[in-house]
Amino acid sequence: MIRVLLAEDMHMVRGALIALLNLEPDIEVVAEVSSGDKIVPVARQHGPDVCVIDIDLPILDGLSAATTIRETMPQVRTLMLTSLGRPGTLRRALAARVDGFLLKDAPPSELADAIRRVAAGERVVDSQLALAAWDRGECPLTDRELEVLRLAANGSDAPDIAVALSLSVGTVRNYMTTIMTKLNGRNRVDAIRIAEEAGWL
Repeated sequence: MIRVLLAEDMHMVRGALIALLNLEPDIEVVAEVSSGDKIVPVARQHGPDVCVIDIDLPILDGLSAATTIRETMPQVRTLMLTSLGRPGTLRRALAARVDGFLLKDAPPSELADAIRRVAAGERVVDSQLALAAWDRGECPLTDRELEVLRLAANGSDAPDIAVALSLSVGTVRNYMTTIMTKLNGRNRVDAIRIAEEAGWL
């Protein structure tokens, strides 16, 4: 029997997933949580074989929780679920060394199969996402350019960003021009959209 911890903040989705997984003869959902901060303590308490984790969770995101599980409970496997099929999100998940990555709109049979394969030691990645990540390539922005764009995406203007990063306003504007050029964005809003869709922010 494969023991599963399920982390999903939407109650109806979580209930449906538990009902579906408990119909499988070799899978048992032993614990459920609705926020990322509860994943590690509940995993320690119940000792699941696989943690099925939504990436976008309140309080602590799923990838951060998965990283902690990897570091403190290496025997527990992690399978990430996301509704956002962004290549950058997949790259972040792989960098966190999760064992599987699946889109939420995958058929239920695929989720059960992915849990079995992850529990058996395989790495499972949604094939469409893998192709998209391969095609999209790496983020062309430097770490500092990403910092500037993240602050812009959070609503900061050039003077605010300059203060936050100890730069001059002119330097921030130069960064934004470079960012828009690299991303082929028409303006700053377009550049933010492009970066977010690629999962780079």
